[in-house]
Amino acid sequence: MAAPAFVTQLNQQLKHEFEAQQQYIAIATFYESLTMPQLASLFYQQALEERDHAMMMVQYLLDADETPVIPALDAPVVGFADVVGPVATALAQEKRVTEQINELTRIARENNDFASDQFMQWFIKEQVEEVSKMSDLLAVVTRSKEDYERIEDWIAREDKGTSDDPTAPPIAGA
Repeated sequence: MAAPAFVTQLNQQLKHEFEAQQQYIAIATFYESLTMPQLASLFYQQALEERDHAMMMVQYLLDADETPVIPALDAPVVGFADVVGPVATALAQEKRVTEQINELTRIARENNDFASDQFMQWFIKEQVEEVSKMSDLLAVVTRSKEDYERIEDWIAREDKGTSDDPTAPPIAGA
């Protein structure tokens, strides 16, 4: 059903998504240790979203009668010099994932794998939102790096959380 090249690359993407989940947990615990509950909560939520993204991909592979390959993970970055470092890491990660999602879409299109191309469209939209969110957060954290309360207040005021997206692909096990 799905193009073999797409299946191979999507299985590799599982690793990237699960590693993003772990990185966000590491970032959340860093902020938790600084008693920044708003920022910690934001990154715990991001970790859940990354896990859901991976499980959407698992479900797609299962639906395409393919075997998902659940990978071993590299350790996340855990040491940060200041409150800006974790957000800069998150933004770089989101930009990398955007490139990976675009590559998956390219592979699907080159192989006339229209179902996989359609599956990737939701992730393209999601990455635009994620890069924008982390870019804004980086600007705020950079500007207010000496005033943790100001950062926390901004997140409490501006972070709308997540809402269910009826266009999202199904999540395996949900």
